[in-house]
Amino acid sequence: MKHNGSDIAAPSLAIAYHSGFGHTASLAAAVAAGAAEAGADVRMIAVDRMGETDWDVLDAADGIVFGSATYMGNVSAAFQSFAEQTGRRCIEGTWRDKVAAGFTNSGAKSGDKLNTLLSLAVFAAQHHMHWVNLGLPPGWNSSTSGEDDLNRLGFFIGAGAQTDVDANSDQVHPSDVRTCRHLGWRVAHVTRQLNVGRAASPVASAPGASSAPAH
Repeated sequence: MKHNGSDIAAPSLAIAYHSGFGHTASLAAAVAAGAAEAGADVRMIAVDRMGETDWDVLDAADGIVFGSATYMGNVSAAFQSFAEQTGRRCIEGTWRDKVAAGFTNSGAKSGDKLNTLLSLAVFAAQHHMHWVNLGLPPGWNSSTSGEDDLNRLGFFIGAGAQTDVDANSDQVHPSDVRTCRHLGWRVAHVTRQLNVGRAASPVASAPGASSAPAH
């Protein structure tokens, strides 16, 4: 892509997720497919099986989409373990100003998934990342709509999915797969827009908290 005569590289995105039974992994693949469709260079990273090169991918990415199954109304223990390993990166601002977004899955229609998405958003905020919402109206909310609508569960801050607990990993609801695909597509476009804006009008990094002016 060119902007004002300069080459703007395709955005690089990482999908950092934990999946206990394969359902969230299927959704992560859908997010990755949507991002790739929008022209992003995408890597999927299972956070419970990370190596040093995976950390390098996260550090170099323009954006990270976080995903976790919802267990007991929050992110999984494995995802929380990953989050706690990022403490030094949080202090040093390694992921500052990257794009971020999130998705989750639970067995219940609600399952307190909103709390998981909020946890992911707070995690991103602690890293000073830019959160991208789902960008879809709610589906399945009238007599003429149905469960095949995009965003059938009516989430806004991220993508929420529901999969029966006895379903195989390839039996994730098709609407939820398409919703996560949309999320990946949207994050890729927003990240590209941000990259173009930065190339057109570069700005200096903001001062750290210790050097911020007193009020």
